[in-house]
Amino acid sequence: MPSVLAFLLLPFSWLYAGVLAARNWLYDIGWKRAETFAVPLLNVGNLRVGGTGKTPHVIWLVEELLRQGHRPAILSRGYGRQTKGPRLASAQDSAATVGDEPWQYFGLFASQRVPVSVAEERSLGAQLLLQQHPEITVIVLDDAYQHRAVRPTLNILLTELARPFYDDLVLPAGRLRESRSGAKRADVVIVTKCPPDLSETAQHAIAARVQCYTNPDVPVLFSAYAYAPPHALHPEAGAEPVAQNVVLTPGSALLLTGIAQPGPLRNELEKQGFDIRRHADFPDHYAFTPADVAALRMHWQPGWPIFTTEKDATRLQSPELRAAQVGLPFYTIPVRVAFLGSGSAALRRLLPGAPVPNA
Repeated sequence: MPSVLAFLLLPFSWLYAGVLAARNWLYDIGWKRAETFAVPLLNVGNLRVGGTGKTPHVIWLVEELLRQGHRPAILSRGYGRQTKGPRLASAQDSAATVGDEPWQYFGLFASQRVPVSVAEERSLGAQLLLQQHPEITVIVLDDAYQHRAVRPTLNILLTELARPFYDDLVLPAGRLRESRSGAKRADVVIVTKCPPDLSETAQHAIAARVQCYTNPDVPVLFSAYAYAPPHALHPEAGAEPVAQNVVLTPGSALLLTGIAQPGPLRNELEKQGFDIRRHADFPDHYAFTPADVAALRMHWQPGWPIFTTEKDATRLQSPELRAAQVGLPFYTIPVRVAFLGSGSAALRRLLPGAPVPNA
């Protein structure tokens, strides 16, 4: 049930939703032009503000496209970066210059020659990618569901099981970026952060509610988080951290996060037997400072691991932050996507065909 405050804010939500509806209508009737490109654009987005799991789903898509023989690229807005305009990520960049999520993608896929670009205007970012990397066969758009100036070939809408769009309201009364009717643009909907044992009965009930807002026959898939073994980071002042898989003994631990939804990671760590003695929980995309690390050190005791996310780790790599971490055992827990049932096969069928090798 909406709170009293939500009811009071409803008129503002109606006004905001009306403005966005008018904008979307102009695109729908062709008065505002949506640009297309010579290669397919696969968009991963949502209707809601906050973490619905876009990053691990983008990673799944890129890994699958690589497996199929594509030459994919990733295009993001680069939220939180200190630069402007279209920019190709390079080894000289950082989370500060391209944003934490694009920098995470660059670290994961640079060795596989997957270009990563950031641009507020996605059309300019796509043009830059294709100019600099004509070998690209597909571009994965990270969080461009409301960016109507480009037209995706495949629009993938994510909604979190605990906070589905069909139970939410438009900002500021709720957390939706646009009205629920925006789901009509989706070619497939993925319900994210599900328990791996979510019953088929529950899946059918959720899918029925989703399909009240989508076009007929739009598939509704379900995904869960799969947590990989920890990666140890051993930062030393003036040196790059070394990452490796480790096995940790459950016990007391600290947690440092600056993401929208840290709850699933904390729950996973507690399920593994870790007692989180302190959780330094900062807002999404928060720029950590040496003082934040020093404050965490005050709560640390020898032998306690300090966990953080892969995305947060990208913002802990500046020289001053690496220096502040000396002697502290930081670990990341890689998060990947596991589809329930035949979901992965269903999504693969929607992807563009593998490129034909040159004769």
